Amino acid sequence: MRSEDGFNRAAALLPQEIRAAAMALPGNVKARAEELRLRAGREVFVCLADGERALGCRKAEVRDLECVLETATRASAHTALSATAAGFVTVRGGCRIGLCGEAVVKGGTVAGIRRLSAVSLRIPREVKGCADAIFDRLTDGGFRDTILVSPPGAGKTTLLRELVRRISENGARVALIDERGEVAGVWEGVPELDVGRRTDVMTGAPKGEAAMMLIRAMTPEILAADEITSPEDVEAMAAAAGCGVRLLATAHAESAGDFASRPIYAGLMALGVFKRVVTIKKRGAVREYEVEEFVP
Repeated sequence: MRSEDGFNRAAALLPQEIRAAAMALPGNVKARAEELRLRAGREVFVCLADGERALGCRKAEVRDLECVLETATRASAHTALSATAAGFVTVRGGCRIGLCGEAVVKGGTVAGIRRLSAVSLRIPREVKGCADAIFDRLTDGGFRDTILVSPPGAGKTTLLRELVRRISENGARVALIDERGEVAGVWEGVPELDVGRRTDVMTGAPKGEAAMMLIRAMTPEILAADEITSPEDVEAMAAAAGCGVRLLATAHAESAGDFASRPIYAGLMALGVFKRVVTIKKRGAVREYEVEEFVP
């Protein structure tokens, strides 16, 4: 996918007047855009690595937010929202639409969303070469179980995608758990984002079930997954490690020390599941990667 394709696909989901303003942005802005964000009653913004920039069009209205969802899902906003308990939908090409509004709670859990107040359109982008500075270190002597960490929005998924591609093209058989459909952008069985020729992708399934299905059916050498965020995800990674497959995953944390100190990851640390951590740091519009070894 070319750098502008992801932006164009996201912009195509916008109402006509707002879409025109987005498409009128300078090419260098569109190439760097990470999100388009609409908040009811407020300006529309394009989100860049170094902050948000107003599009300069009219303020977004609730009907605009509903229009985005209807266009993306080819269904009424009411129907789509009632079926959306996760707070997002992912559409063709890996564009994820985050939803914010009034939660519908049933039996103590969120069953859906109604009355949208904001939507974000996460722009999928391949950044081939972004792993060049660390790839040799991660693979020298054989790949070791690695966790990629950063705060939200710092580029974990982009780095994961590129590492999966490079590892796969380097000869290893990779199985990718793409629960939200953002990493590979699979459409009708075919990844629209490049994750390598030797990568098998499972979409939609929870990580625990997907991990065991992939290990049994596809016999991967490396199992990759995006965003280890729940006890179930942690359990899935521990179980996969026990099957002898090497792991590559992402998690929300500020640093290696922050990851190791979080209670949710205590089990993984106690088992020594991850041997190495890559911390992504944003310095303005620049991302830097720091590789550290976990010492038992």
